[in-house]
Amino acid sequence: MMVLDGFGCGKSLSAAAAQGNVAAVRRILQDHLVEPDTLNEFGKTALQVMMMGSTSVACVLLDHGADPNVQDRCGVTPAHDAARTGFLDTVRVLVDYGASVNVPDHSGALPIHIAIREGNWDVVEYLAPLSNLGHQDNQGANALDVARDACALEMVELLERLMASSSN
Repeated sequence: MMVLDGFGCGKSLSAAAAQGNVAAVRRILQDHLVEPDTLNEFGKTALQVMMMGSTSVACVLLDHGADPNVQDRCGVTPAHDAARTGFLDTVRVLVDYGASVNVPDHSGALPIHIAIREGNWDVVEYLAPLSNLGHQDNQGANALDVARDACALEMVELLERLMASSSN
């Protein structure tokens, strides 16, 4: 049995989460009673460093009370990271557990802006009805502007449709 203290806890939990090791994450949380938002040596929580494609790791952390809206020093939330990497299932789980998709990072970008830039169509489709489409980033661009800049015609059409229907 290993005894974990302070940074050791956060480091072990973050390492297990980054590797997508569900069993280890569960064991550290349950057996060692580590708080899910314990910081690692880089000041990040396990939810921030987890393997984004590992929805089951996200579920275990969130079941144990991890904060889905935790922001790093750049204002990036797990929802931003999941939108950037295109893992729709992880985005869904974060939202199910109360993650806001309308928290801007320090550049003013919402998760939908990042998903559009990265070309993650299914994530954009999911986020669009949940997002404040009128929100502008620090350059004054809303989601539609970002889609136009990215020459993402399908996304432009989707966003135009949603924005037209919400203004009626």
